[in-house]
Amino acid sequence: MPIPVCATRESVIARCWLLPALAMLVGCSNHLFQKPTAAPVSLTPPPGVAAPAATLPQFASSSATPLPSYADVDGRQLQTTLARSQDENQLLKDEITALRDQLASTSNQLAASRFPAAAGGATPWDPSAGSSRSAGPPAAFVAGTAPRPIVDSPAAMHAAMGQLAVPGVETRFDGNVVRLEVPAERLFDADGATLLPAGTAVLTQVAGEVDRVFPRHFIGIEGHVDTEPLAQASWGSPHQLTAARAAAVFDFFTTRTPLRQAQLFLVAHGGNHPVVSNATAAGRARNRRVELVIYPERIGGGDEGGVESP
Repeated sequence: MPIPVCATRESVIARCWLLPALAMLVGCSNHLFQKPTAAPVSLTPPPGVAAPAATLPQFASSSATPLPSYADVDGRQLQTTLARSQDENQLLKDEITALRDQLASTSNQLAASRFPAAAGGATPWDPSAGSSRSAGPPAAFVAGTAPRPIVDSPAAMHAAMGQLAVPGVETRFDGNVVRLEVPAERLFDADGATLLPAGTAVLTQVAGEVDRVFPRHFIGIEGHVDTEPLAQASWGSPHQLTAARAAAVFDFFTTRTPLRQAQLFLVAHGGNHPVVSNATAAGRARNRRVELVIYPERIGGGDEGGVESP
């Protein structure tokens, strides 16, 4: 509205103050009941301070690769596999039985070809019948089909062992038998079965002492080697090598010494019976040996001195 001319100076001043006051009042009324907005709180820790566990990202606890479950395996497939394994196991057992029968037959043929029949139609000593390390006299003598041998007592055998004089040959008493260890290196070349000239001299001395102290006693010729692989491919197994070496000693004894075929028999042990550990070179050298096992039983016939039964 137009201001009258007659307005006083005081009224003009009052209006000038009133307008700014109204403007301020209107601006405040717009935020009169509004709550102040809080500034967002940052959870980022300051440098050098670890973050709270609640702020770390969470990972799934389950593995990405599922664990195997036997519930997913077909039961018929398991039964088929089990049946196949049982069949293969039975086949292996049958093969082992067949190999044992073949070995026993071969041993019998070897004994029949090597040993003549004992007096009175006795059958040869079968080294495959039981362990040779506890073997006794030929079955013919035990069964009574041939004259029973003279049997010396263990005490007499042990006392007579001290009379043996064979340098370089290990002698020990084992149960009721006497064992003489002849190193294979003194008899044969490495992995060979041909007697060396020095080996024949050793066997001649050994045979003379054995025949003097233990006349007509049964003697087992046992071949042994260590567990090292054979250098010569001509031998199919360690048993073949020890069998050939025992046969070479047998042939020498029966043709060049007083020992008789009827009192000798052969056993090939391979590396199955080490006398010491094969862990060292010295132990392997001792395990390569030919053992002469003297039993307390003697074949019938005249006695030329030696051990007498008490």
